[in-house]
Amino acid sequence: MIKIDHLYQTFKTPDGRDIHAVNDVSIHIKAGEIFGIIGRSGAGKSTLVRAINFLSKPTAGTMTVDGHCLNNLSAAELRRMRTKIGMIFQHFNLLSSRTVFENIALPLELLGVDKQTITEKVDRLIDLVDLSAHRNKYPKQLSGGQKQRVGIARALANDPTVLLSDEATSALDPETTRATLALLQKINQELGVTIVLITHEMEVVKQICDRVVVMDNGKVVESGTVLEVFRHPKHPTTRSMLADVVVHDMPERIIESVRSRILASKEKGRVAKLLRLTFVGSEVTMPVLSEMTRRYDVDFNILQGQVEELKGTSFGMLVILAECPSHAAFGQASDFLSENHVDLEEILV
Repeated sequence: MIKIDHLYQTFKTPDGRDIHAVNDVSIHIKAGEIFGIIGRSGAGKSTLVRAINFLSKPTAGTMTVDGHCLNNLSAAELRRMRTKIGMIFQHFNLLSSRTVFENIALPLELLGVDKQTITEKVDRLIDLVDLSAHRNKYPKQLSGGQKQRVGIARALANDPTVLLSDEATSALDPETTRATLALLQKINQELGVTIVLITHEMEVVKQICDRVVVMDNGKVVESGTVLEVFRHPKHPTTRSMLADVVVHDMPERIIESVRSRILASKEKGRVAKLLRLTFVGSEVTMPVLSEMTRRYDVDFNILQGQVEELKGTSFGMLVILAECPSHAAFGQASDFLSENHVDLEEILV
């Protein structure tokens, strides 16, 4: 659906230096998926999204959307192509002098669509975003969430195949954010629209994205399914951004205590290790650890733990200090966990 190949977006500073806002980025987004592009402010994600519809022509590289290489299109062809790429903005960009109906109708009016078709289509979109009671209100009479729903409906007016969302929930409170994301998920499922979410919020990615890339300093530093990235974050930027959602790092005070415990166990001829265990789906509720304790004489202390939902899939994580009689017993316990679909990672201290 969307193929971004070796894309660069370079800007000149006042003193003549080159700044690579997007630096050799290659991403392939599948038709019908909800794809997240996440990064801190200045990571290059908003510059990248503007290249997807060629509002900002890249310095180098190619952008292909729905089989069309945008680099090769004429100005007229590019205008037609943009009608199939909807855009949702952080600050809504509604016209204050137009009603809900009139704001949604604007893209159709600009294309010269007849009034009857406009009325039928806009009314369907108003129903879709649950704004029927606000059809004739003006933006100043709406809440932030309602304004964003108008923006979403307007972005759908031309029946796009791709919907770009640039920090669309950043100005909303948490409850309204969840409702807006649920609406986007509904649109994705019912209309089959491919959605690209640009965000700095891992909570947004966690709720609805299928796959995600993490950007830092213009580059993609990590990519994968949401579950893969949450379960095994590799890059420091990813780990940092996940800190408010999934705990991956231990406080130094606890690390020091763990080191002492591991050393004391070694002196007694036993084996102690600091482990991170991750569970997915039904394994979250299974008594795997208690069974491991009975079978292999493993003692453990739980140091951290949480259960999350990643797009409807349960995801659990525990950090434990495990102690057992020997390396052989530890190997058996590790094999038992793997057989029960529990990922095990030793945290070196």
